Amino acid sequence: MAEYQVAKTKDLSPGEMKQVQAGRTAILLVRSNEGFHALGALCSHYEAPLAAGALCDDRVICPWHHACFSIRTGKLLEPPGLDGIPVYPVRVENDEIWVTIPEEQSVASPPRRQPGDDRVCVVAGGGCAGAYAVESLRDQGFGGRIVWAAGTQEFPPIDRPLLSKGYLSGEASEAWLPLRTEDFYLEREIEVIREQVNQLDANHKTVTLDGGEVIQYDSAILATGAVARHLPIPGIELAGIFSLHTLPEAQKLSEAAQSAKQAVIIGAGFIGMEVTQSLLKQGLKVTVIAPETIPFERILGTEIGAMLCQLHQEHGVDFRLGRTVQAFTGQDHVQKVVLDDGSQINVDLVVIGVGVQPATDFVSGVNKAKDGSIIVDDSLKAADNLYAAGDLARFPDWRTGDTIRIEHWRVAAQHGRIAGSNAAGSNQSYRGVPYFWTRQYGITLHYLGHAQQWDEIQTNGNVNEHDFIAYFLKGGKVHAVAGMEREKELALLEEKMRREGLLSLEKLA
Repeated sequence: MAEYQVAKTKDLSPGEMKQVQAGRTAILLVRSNEGFHALGALCSHYEAPLAAGALCDDRVICPWHHACFSIRTGKLLEPPGLDGIPVYPVRVENDEIWVTIPEEQSVASPPRRQPGDDRVCVVAGGGCAGAYAVESLRDQGFGGRIVWAAGTQEFPPIDRPLLSKGYLSGEASEAWLPLRTEDFYLEREIEVIREQVNQLDANHKTVTLDGGEVIQYDSAILATGAVARHLPIPGIELAGIFSLHTLPEAQKLSEAAQSAKQAVIIGAGFIGMEVTQSLLKQGLKVTVIAPETIPFERILGTEIGAMLCQLHQEHGVDFRLGRTVQAFTGQDHVQKVVLDDGSQINVDLVVIGVGVQPATDFVSGVNKAKDGSIIVDDSLKAADNLYAAGDLARFPDWRTGDTIRIEHWRVAAQHGRIAGSNAAGSNQSYRGVPYFWTRQYGITLHYLGHAQQWDEIQTNGNVNEHDFIAYFLKGGKVHAVAGMEREKELALLEEKMRREGLLSLEKLA
């Protein structure tokens, strides 16, 4: 062990934090009303400097993607991180702050099955929600058998936002994608089965795997997410037409991009536009086709949508807005995209990004909405001892009482943690604030909350200069917030929204 003097007490006011050095170790030094705390300086997700984030009482919030940690224990409180951060002993003497750094961090034994615990929990789905659910099950003391039907397409589960944000552009290697190693799950005695669930009968509490095995469960978690929407367009079966929802799809698209010169993106949503910038970085000419006249207008409004559209145009993207695709043509491989106005675009590859639909056809004995999503209560319960998490769950928004479904990766992670905890015997409710981010041409847009409709948008800052916070108001209350280059403020706003729900703009800001 070694002890280092890292600061003077006068260097920090109550409620302040800063990054300091203790020898070779970067430390986040925090002064709360109770005293001083020393933690690891970097977020466990992408190693963002936590000192640039927000401090809210006993919680520190990462500025990049809003993972949240306890300043007392270092415990992870909110994803997208998976692990907590280290905590170091602090001593104050003669107005000097000293921090002790151990030679090695002690590592607790991973939680495993417990003798005599005959319970069986089946987790269906190997994506984000399933990954967080199996960890939460063990961490919350579930000592029975965990059967994880992780599917056949990819394992270990991956950090899916990286597919469109970094992997496809070549900035993130495939080695960065897995959330955990296979050994991690082996150490925790999580039984991974590389099959899909063919049928789940909630009334009889049975799961049937693709191979025919039937498993009787005591509890189960549905986390199969969603599948890419299919477009019934002539020529859709031609080679060179891709979607981007899984790693195998991303691998095929990346390989095709190496020899392609012209690409068409169908859909101007966040995934489509992130793929657009990634293909531009690979040197392709890119055309985006979408029925709306302003990208993102339905989610972000006219001004922000127009700004993002202009950002892409400045980088050479050709938009065909207000248009739809009538056909794909070519000999075996797609060569042209035919639009509804009769115009044609020469193309080497096409990426379809028109949304997803819940993967729930195999589930019976639960209530489903018109889109196939599974209706759950605030604890994510769909039926007796059956929970649903992520893209397939339609859950109550605790702020408004509306029943909503959200396709955000971080929400799926939050859901997975809660579903796993509740299947282990807890009784937690989802009371988070939905959050997502998109990074385009080096600029990150953050979005907090959920606003399907709004009465007005009030903006602080300059949208066209990419430095702003926009408040989406309905009935005088802020339902959602979007912003750029205001990371600390946005982290604080999310925490206030989480604690107090819907507020007026005056009370929130």
